[in-house]
Amino acid sequence: MVRTEAPEDAYTAEPFVPERGGLAALRKAAADCRGCPLHRDATQTVFGEGGKEARVMLVGEQPGDQEDRQGKPFVGPAGRLLDRALEEAGIDPSEAYVTNAVKHFKFTRAEPRKRRIHKAPNLREMTACGPWLAAELAVVEPELIVVLGATAGKALLGSSFRVTQVRGTVLEEEIHGRPERLVPTVHPSSVLRADDREAAYRGLVSDLKVAAQALG
Repeated sequence: MVRTEAPEDAYTAEPFVPERGGLAALRKAAADCRGCPLHRDATQTVFGEGGKEARVMLVGEQPGDQEDRQGKPFVGPAGRLLDRALEEAGIDPSEAYVTNAVKHFKFTRAEPRKRRIHKAPNLREMTACGPWLAAELAVVEPELIVVLGATAGKALLGSSFRVTQVRGTVLEEEIHGRPERLVPTVHPSSVLRADDREAAYRGLVSDLKVAAQALG
């Protein structure tokens, strides 16, 4: 008998991405993605949310605990903080498309039945999920991408990306074969963990104001 590899052993979502269709078709197909091992432990795929006419796409790292349970991105404390910062910067959260570089929650547990602790996805997992982000970009065609944190930056711009070096600036890069404008900033969850939360929040708002200005 010939042994066949499980689809996740190939570490690519490519076979699961439909060749045609809009966001609804992508979301439906992503629900069955087994392009990497992360699908095994996660509750569900957490795909992007928003309309294809969105002018700005916000790209985070991966779903958190609440997102994994609810099946929607940025619905936890970090998401609420992000919405507040966007409004303060002059960007309507309801007019943005929000997604993550990785669509399944990666976590660890100190003990069985204890709370699930976020664990950063590695480069192989980010690369595996890349075809979904490429498909979202192709459908939405945003005028601007806001990169939320180091993991999202590495997924989009490569492993040498350092958010501290380029945050609050407008970058022009080719992403998945498309010329894109990007404004990197910190992930809102890092604001919640900061020693000086107010200063960290002000920094996030300041970066998002650069994005608002770039949108015009």
